[in-house]
Amino acid sequence: MPLENCILSIDQGTTSSRAIVFAPDSSIVAVAQQEFAQHYPNDGWVEHNPEDIWASTLSVCQQAVARASEQGAKIAAIGVTNQRETTLVWDKTTGKAIYNAIVWQDRRTAEQCRKLQGEGHLEAVQGRTGLLLDPYFSASKVAWILDNVQGARQQAEANQLAFGTVDSFLIWRLTGGKVHATDVTNASRTNLFNIHDLCWDQHLLDIFDVPTSMLPQVKECADDYGHTAEELFGYAIPIAGVAGDQQAASIGQCCFKQGDIKSTYGTGCFVLLNTGEKALQSKNKLLTTVAYTIKGHTHYALEGSIFIAGAAVQWLRDGLKIIKSATETEAMANSIADDHGVFLVPAFAGLGTPYWAPDARGAIFGLTRATSDAHLARAALESVCLQTADLLQAMSEDGVNPEKLRVDGGMVANSWVCQFLAGILNVTVERPKVMETTALGAAYLAGLQVGIYQSTEELASMNQIDKRFEPQMDAAKRAKLLKGWASAIQSTLGFNP
Repeated sequence: MPLENCILSIDQGTTSSRAIVFAPDSSIVAVAQQEFAQHYPNDGWVEHNPEDIWASTLSVCQQAVARASEQGAKIAAIGVTNQRETTLVWDKTTGKAIYNAIVWQDRRTAEQCRKLQGEGHLEAVQGRTGLLLDPYFSASKVAWILDNVQGARQQAEANQLAFGTVDSFLIWRLTGGKVHATDVTNASRTNLFNIHDLCWDQHLLDIFDVPTSMLPQVKECADDYGHTAEELFGYAIPIAGVAGDQQAASIGQCCFKQGDIKSTYGTGCFVLLNTGEKALQSKNKLLTTVAYTIKGHTHYALEGSIFIAGAAVQWLRDGLKIIKSATETEAMANSIADDHGVFLVPAFAGLGTPYWAPDARGAIFGLTRATSDAHLARAALESVCLQTADLLQAMSEDGVNPEKLRVDGGMVANSWVCQFLAGILNVTVERPKVMETTALGAAYLAGLQVGIYQSTEELASMNQIDKRFEPQMDAAKRAKLLKGWASAIQSTLGFNP
């Protein structure tokens, strides 16, 4: 395998930072991964230490590059993909953040969003951004930092502060503060970016009271984002591709055509449907977002967002301590009868699409004295698939009925999950050979920019399926499960302590 023109993909996620070196044929040359701390300073608050994000990212990149170099690999470009909506504000002189990163799961600005909605701003926000007025997105988080960190607003007005999502912060650090930029997909998740005009929107900036001077330059997904500082890797490497994690996964799954759909199962779960060059407006609270801009062509997507997917399994491991590893859940799920009757609604950070209930909290229904750790494990896995069924039902009501779903992310290594998903959705589920599709998508973008790949058609021809899961669940069982799930959701929404 020739190891010239390898690509370093930085995948900065919610709970870990990962670096993968890909050969041009998309095979993996080297991998490094590192988890970092999550901080929960108040109920519904989720933060990361920005220095943890940077230190873990730099460490895994240097490890992966070193391991690849031992095999004779040469890094031709870097692609970056990242947890979206997570918000940082830093000092332009020192590069130091003035507050912890406020994570996409954080709900502290729910009241502010309700206030803005009450003032009649929802129509302007939704029409321009394709998003809702929800604490999930970046704008209210920026405003919170400016209003709650002493002196921050004055510093911002004096052009001393920079705002960015995680990609921007990493690019700033990687280039030694020379480049303050983001791509259209990350920009489209801030509530500050007009997805039709593809630019920051002054009216939105006024609504959230965010100064223009803080904003990064917005570029295409495959573009010139500067070079890394030489001291980081021993030589300067071009940063040539950037996309938010869900759009990067869609690119890694080669969802380049209108109608292509993928679902990623990481910390959360996100379904993206490529709608082509038209930004479609959902009637069922799906989000409209930018899928990508490549070589001057922009495609849009409808997106359904589930806040808790793999995080539910993490909770079993770290919170309840009933498993030591996520891999144990497959055998546990297989050990339980289909009609076990336990439903877990993992609304640990509110409920996303199609409910958008930021104040909802998690609940378990159907407990008996016979309920065991295996029941909880299976209910956690089922909850991810049942939430996906809610998303596809919303898409169906918007007139979209996919016959197959491309899946990726850590959870789909579990074949029980893939088979249950096919059954509850009643569609074919396709699992790719390269499971790291988020990182692969960032690598594809960087490769397009530096000429390793010539077109999206070339990339699509490289796409390989590992396994197809056909639906095997009978209609009566599916209907019973969906009815039980709907009852659990309504009970959760009705809980008001």
